[in-house]
Amino acid sequence: MKHGKEKNAGRKASTLINISVKTFIQVTVLLLCLTALAIALTYIVPKGSFATLPDGSADYGSYSELHDKKGIDPVKGIFAPFLVFASEDGLTLIMLSVFLLVISGAFQIMNDVGGIRSLVDTVSSRFGKNRVLLAVAVSFAFMCFGAFLGLFEEMLTMLPVVTLLCVSVGLDSFTGFLICIVACGFGFASAITNPFTVLLASEIIGVSPTEHIWYRLIIFAVMFALLAGFILLHIRRITRDPQSSPTFAHDEKLRLALSEGNGIPSDTNATQNSKTRPVYCIFLLAALVMIIVFSSVPSLRGYTVPALAAYFLIFGLIAGTVACGRPGNVIKSFISGVGGALPTIVFIALAASVKYIFDEGGIMPTLVNQINRLAEGKNVFVIAVIIYLIVLLLEFFISSSTAKAVLVMGLLGTVSVGLSKTMTVLLYTFADGYTNVLFPTSPVLLISLSMIGIDYFRWLKKSWWLFALNLLLVVGFIMLGIVVGY
Repeated sequence: MKHGKEKNAGRKASTLINISVKTFIQVTVLLLCLTALAIALTYIVPKGSFATLPDGSADYGSYSELHDKKGIDPVKGIFAPFLVFASEDGLTLIMLSVFLLVISGAFQIMNDVGGIRSLVDTVSSRFGKNRVLLAVAVSFAFMCFGAFLGLFEEMLTMLPVVTLLCVSVGLDSFTGFLICIVACGFGFASAITNPFTVLLASEIIGVSPTEHIWYRLIIFAVMFALLAGFILLHIRRITRDPQSSPTFAHDEKLRLALSEGNGIPSDTNATQNSKTRPVYCIFLLAALVMIIVFSSVPSLRGYTVPALAAYFLIFGLIAGTVACGRPGNVIKSFISGVGGALPTIVFIALAASVKYIFDEGGIMPTLVNQINRLAEGKNVFVIAVIIYLIVLLLEFFISSSTAKAVLVMGLLGTVSVGLSKTMTVLLYTFADGYTNVLFPTSPVLLISLSMIGIDYFRWLKKSWWLFALNLLLVVGFIMLGIVVGY
């Protein structure tokens, strides 16, 4: 990324959300297949309906089968990705789409003007003389980026800076990968106010994202301790034997470049950096306060997403302009960020189409009734694990959090399996996040590994026990959450 100098302001190598053509085609084809399957099911699965309670909500305990109803109209099925925006879920989908585009544009500005970089530099400068403390502090910062703000793909732009920083203080590129990409991925899954998982899933299912937030804070702390332990063990190993580093050969080239005077690239001068840092500290803190306030006050809860969209649109542009002083380039960055996120709107439309087709075809009540019957009499712990595994399987094929949230939470929001809504959101965030740095279908993981010169299978060999412990902790937190009434 180029930012800071007047001649380079606003320029960037790529957008933060940068979905490749291959990934777009794969996800689109998969969702189209699911849409086609949904249409076919409306002609196969018996139709049904639930009785209505006095307050207008569905009575899931009173199901009746409809024998005279046919499958969905083929025209409605084909145009479902468009018609879904005119359905009863349409307003929510429109707001979620706008929110995604706006927040992507705002984060693109933040990155291009050096906001993300300045925050990382601040942490690094305070702990530069203690490389172990530096690694822990930077990993904590990146984990917070993922947990509170939902950043992940955008950290690819920071990986070269962080890896060079690690090499320059005597660590290695693998450490840089751990404290940047892996830490952010762990934070994304240990979500506290992550807009793309916690806020999005909570909005869809109809629950406050701050309800029982204390439990997610505990999860965050434990998962950070696990990751920090993994990082410290690696640092201890390479301190004793530098050649044990999986990126030793790659780092030798970087050290040679550093010895020749090619240090960490930086296009931000001291004056601009001193202006960018406080601007974005205030910007992000205000966003977090806004999220907490709006989601905690019942009368404001329904306006959380539109209010955040308005905030990131207005103050994202203002913060970027104040930071770099070039409104023209700020607008270009915003448009670029919006453009990078546009393919995800296609994912949202296609994913939402499945539920729309089920509703229009009259089989949603039947599917919900079957899930309720399967869950009837079964241990709630078993049900929770099954739901977790279902989302985990979907994650292998659909890496987009927004697409899965609309698809999965839209369905889970209508079933009654004995789990609280907050637990359902937790199951979704658990299954959606950690696999971003484990599954080979994650583009960010594969790109990151290629940037530090390590192949996927070597990463798997190095990290298998980390994810094994992670899985045990996840299952443990699910069980404990049910016991304490989360």
